[in-house]
Amino acid sequence: MAIARHGTGPRATLGAVASQIHPVFMTPPLAASGFGAVLGGLQDPSLAVFHVGVAFFALYTAHVKDGLVDFHHRGEDDDHPLTRRGCHLALAGSTALFFVGATALGVLVDPVASLLTLPGWLVAVLHAPQLDTNPFGATLGYPVGIGFALLGGHYVQTRALSTAAVAFAVVFVVVLAGIKVIDDTTDYDYDRSVEKRTVAVVLGPPAARRLATGLMTAGMVAVVALSVTAVVPRGSALAVVPFAAVAVVARRADAELATMLLVRASYLFFALLVVAVWLRPLAGLALPDITALGPYTYLATEVLWGTVAVALVVRAGAVRAALRTAAVCYPFAYVWDWYTLEVGVFAIPMRTGIELLGIPLEEHLFMLIVPTMVVGVHETLADAFDD
Repeated sequence: MAIARHGTGPRATLGAVASQIHPVFMTPPLAASGFGAVLGGLQDPSLAVFHVGVAFFALYTAHVKDGLVDFHHRGEDDDHPLTRRGCHLALAGSTALFFVGATALGVLVDPVASLLTLPGWLVAVLHAPQLDTNPFGATLGYPVGIGFALLGGHYVQTRALSTAAVAFAVVFVVVLAGIKVIDDTTDYDYDRSVEKRTVAVVLGPPAARRLATGLMTAGMVAVVALSVTAVVPRGSALAVVPFAAVAVVARRADAELATMLLVRASYLFFALLVVAVWLRPLAGLALPDITALGPYTYLATEVLWGTVAVALVVRAGAVRAALRTAAVCYPFAYVWDWYTLEVGVFAIPMRTGIELLGIPLEEHLFMLIVPTMVVGVHETLADAFDD
């Protein structure tokens, strides 16, 4: 039996096999493997290239399996270059090459390196028809595969998983899950007709878009927070700027255009993260030392964030809600605060020294500011997502 559905001979066969190399979808996972290697110091470039090759065969397996299921089993696709037999042969070949590569990584590095490549292949084999029929599998399969590609690329360089590598992997999964949710809304009508339970089908397109926005926002905020605290290179925060700008524009676009914009923004995001990790811009930048304010240091921070909290509740029209919440939380917070200070759980050196009811003045303000901030953020996000 033939391998190619269109044409005969070696050229047609080679073309059909090569057609399952999809650069748009393969680039992010392969780039994630390379990014992990750069994050690990790129101590052995040959191992980095080898790991990218192993990841490639897992991705190739995914594309062939999706085509086999979507065209030959489900009849969803209009055409496919490979025959059913060609799909099975391509799957067998890519799977064999993947496991040869994974085994070689176990020999060249250690068994953990092999195990970190396995989830990528499992996602590839199980995506269709197992994972893509439920909202979690349909949304998280591809992002999780990218996360493990990053971890694997890092591990083969360092023989360990750093906090920064794990943090970046989680960020990638969260941000890409948001993009995937938006992408799935483009097939909402069809997926609903065949009872494919994507997030868009389960929640509805508007709610799915709001969830996607929340996921991407969480990922970007996490990068900034991790950069400020130096868990990841401080220059990583610069990668957030273009992605956030595109996300703002994409929010008003239809699902198809939004997906195109966000996918390209993710490429730029990844590229800038590579620059941040490789060149370490802002590495010498020190955080401002506000302890120059002496005993008024803690109070000054509360004035700053208290102002932000009040502005949020005023803008959202939630002043009364904030007052009620703060009033209810205050007695419990007071007892908790008094007890922890009494038994010496923590100390507050940079304070005015003024005490009320056995605890510092600043702690009273803190117990009012925190619930106000929570209400302000909650109401602001609710208004934004309802637009």
